[in-house]
Order: sequence, then C-alpha cells, then structure tokens
Amino acid sequence: MLLRQKIFSVALLLTLSLSSQAEEWLSKFDLQQYQGQVVYLDFWASWCGPCRKSFPWLNEMEDRYKKDGLIIVGVNLDSDIEAAKRFLKNVPADFRVFSDPDGELADQYKLIGMPSSFVIDRNGEVRHRHVGFKKSDIDSYETSIQELLKEAS
Repeated sequence: MLLRQKIFSVALLLTLSLSSQAEEWLSKFDLQQYQGQVVYLDFWASWCGPCRKSFPWLNEMEDRYKKDGLIIVGVNLDSDIEAAKRFLKNVPADFRVFSDPDGELADQYKLIGMPSSFVIDRNGEVRHRHVGFKKSDIDSYETSIQELLKEAS
C-alpha cells in the first residue's frame, strides 16, 4: 500500500511538473496588451522543418530575456489545431502560442516564408524581420532582441 502511494505521488509530481512547462495558448492576440515590452512574434506550422529547429532557441530566448521585458508569441498557422498540438508534444514551447488557422494575422504581416519572425519594439513598431531559421544566424537574431531591450519605451 505504501509503495502504491509513493508511485501515485511521483506520478502526480511528474504530471504537475510537465503541465507547468506547457505552452500557454492565447484565445486572442492583441499587440496592445504588450505595450512597453519587446515582442518576438514567430509564425510557425507543424509541417515546417526550420520551425522545429527554432523552438529550442526560442525557449532559450524566453528564459534568458523575459525578466528584461521580452515576450515571445508563436503564431501557429495549421488549419488543424490537433497537428499543432502533436507538434508541441514533441517540440515543447515555453512561450505563448496563438492559433491563426485562417491566416488573418499572417496576412497582416505579409509573410513570405516559414518561419517568419518579427521583432517589435516597446512602442509596437516592427524593427526587425527574419525569414527562415538558420543556426548560423542565431547571433544576429539575438542581437536584434538585445538592441530593442536596451531601448527605453
């Protein structure tokens, strides 16, 4: 009986631990709610290979700079939300996620490739744009974040 309780306790702790690391799904996206913060807006889809490679880096940026005012929002463009959820089981996101199955937000940002990322300053202006994800360019991506974090609002 004691062993059963210990196993249950460990399973419960693991479940709580995993759920606390899960992504946060936004019901709507409103850039105004992040006024005064730097926003890294990343458009992705489950079928996109470079998107898969970018998520560990995005998680690292979220962890490193959230205390300085960085907000990362991953905008998923899958028409099937279940495909996105399966992707996130394999490639977790430690940042906010928004579903845009009709591509309305993607149209506003005039995407030309996947993934596409926009670094938005504390005043809501798009200051940097990245198309694709290359590990050889991550220093440049990070520099674009650092520059905007240093600026006052």
